[in-house]
Amino acid sequence: MKQKVVRLSQKSSVLALGIGIFMLVPGSGLNGATAWGFPVIGAVAPGAAAVLTMAMQEPAAPQDAPQTTAPAAGSDKDRKKLDKPEDVDPLNRPLSDKQKIKRQREMKQEISGAYKTWLNQDVAWIITDQESKAFKSLSNDEERDAFIEQFWLRRNPNPDSPDNEFREEHYRRIAYANEHYAAGKPGWKTDRGHIYISFGKPDSIDSHPSGGSYERPMDEGGGETSTFPFETWHYRYLEGIGDNIDLEFVDTCQCGDYHFTIDRSEKDALLHVPGGGETMYEQMGQAKKADRFKGGLESLGTGPMSTGQQSKQFDRIELAAKIFAPPPIKFKDLDNFISEHTLLSGPVFPFEVRTDYAKVTEDTVLVPVTLQIKNRDVTFITKDGVSKGVVNILGKVSTITHKTVQTFEDTVEITQPEELLQKTLDKQSVYWKALPLRPGAYRMDIAIKDVNNKDHIGIYAQSLNVPKYDDEKLATSSLILADRMEKVPNQTIGTGNFILGNTYIRPRVSANVATPVKFTRDQHLNCWMQVYNLGIDDKTKSNSATVTYEIRDSASDKLLLETHQASADLSAHSDQLTMEQSVALAGLQPGSYKMTIRINDAISKQEVAKTASFVVE
Repeated sequence: MKQKVVRLSQKSSVLALGIGIFMLVPGSGLNGATAWGFPVIGAVAPGAAAVLTMAMQEPAAPQDAPQTTAPAAGSDKDRKKLDKPEDVDPLNRPLSDKQKIKRQREMKQEISGAYKTWLNQDVAWIITDQESKAFKSLSNDEERDAFIEQFWLRRNPNPDSPDNEFREEHYRRIAYANEHYAAGKPGWKTDRGHIYISFGKPDSIDSHPSGGSYERPMDEGGGETSTFPFETWHYRYLEGIGDNIDLEFVDTCQCGDYHFTIDRSEKDALLHVPGGGETMYEQMGQAKKADRFKGGLESLGTGPMSTGQQSKQFDRIELAAKIFAPPPIKFKDLDNFISEHTLLSGPVFPFEVRTDYAKVTEDTVLVPVTLQIKNRDVTFITKDGVSKGVVNILGKVSTITHKTVQTFEDTVEITQPEELLQKTLDKQSVYWKALPLRPGAYRMDIAIKDVNNKDHIGIYAQSLNVPKYDDEKLATSSLILADRMEKVPNQTIGTGNFILGNTYIRPRVSANVATPVKFTRDQHLNCWMQVYNLGIDDKTKSNSATVTYEIRDSASDKLLLETHQASADLSAHSDQLTMEQSVALAGLQPGSYKMTIRINDAISKQEVAKTASFVVE
């Protein structure tokens, strides 16, 4: 049988080789190769391997078959036979540009939705460039879920604990930044929010919220001037950066948007005013104000301690580079996931549970879980005149596909002098845990165990429908009715039990959602709620909304109390507000009532309201 050999010209071979290399998926490796330190499954587009093989070596004729000579260049008939499309294997035919792009898209899912938000918002200030590149190179959602879980595990200060303190602290910082540093944009996007999320609360803050008269320190030239609003944050120590770090933020637009600066003269409102805000040497005639503007990083005037300022400019540039880089990972990578705990079972140990929701970012919601246990149901052991009851609490939050996303495990102790034990039995003990979750449907399982009576066990299961807060829609957190609400010291802001932002708030808990919470007439009704996505005026960078508080009689729907508050009195430049109101209940007769907080936004023309029922005994 006569065999036919098709030979490619040198130009065609080079083209085929180029196509074969181009079709290798970027970021992937063959035979288990790794990309950027993370394992990635290597892949080659269908057909690419065949093209590459054909380009690297020509098909060899069988040894026993006679060799066929290529047609002469001058033979038009034979040249036409060689160029006929049917002589080329269709599977090895080079792909068009459109086909290449289509195949690449099919082989790799684009990052979108929750994963895009997690990368560009949730961890924007703490993820390293290497981690970001690795995350973008992943092919599917399963790999991304595994990456996110390992991302938090690498930063967990206590790998053996089911709680990830780093993750919880990170989301608390985001919530605090959004509440305190918003300036016509979410607080996490501002420079102050960035630094707070990355490094936490500074050791001290020198704040000048109104600017005004300012006596310069000698290293800035001395003398008196007038400034824009500014703040100086001082950190005694930052790992990887150094000791005694001072960071300056200036609000040159006087709109609440403080930006980081390495030019200490930027806060000087009289910098470009002739004869205004002169330094000590300028006042003495030993220097001219025009000398400040001869180039350089800062436009500080000369003074008694200004020698060497130019040489320190590179130190300030280096500080800015370090401070805005992702903080270093302090903990080693871990191979194992957080172990899943089996829920306890046993005789009924009754307890009540309440869940609330507060927005942290567009795709993360803080879910405070409050447990209430009657002290009478706890077994107390008295020793040396002290009675003590101990309860172990185990909780797990899982998706509808039974994947565990959060676990918490704590021990609560109730200790009282023996002579006060009987009074203690008539009270309740409350436990609180805040969980950061993405919007969606979950199942929460909680088990509690009486340590002094090991057969006394309680089980609880509940579905969680974590809401999604859309960017353009006016929305609110849960309306929390509490028996105790107070501001916390600066050192505990954003951290600790029952703390939301800078407020200690202890919710009242009822048997179920349909049952109103109970108060007595000698107590105060404390209300806490947040509103999100208020409209911001483009010119003034301010909001314009009215907050209305109402108390009505549940039986007659009669209005008993109504007060109004302007959003500007709470936070004029923020799209997020926190409403806190306390009402004495001595003036209400025993009965059922409804508390409503209503927000009317004049800019976005939207209105939203939240109502909670309560009983006065």
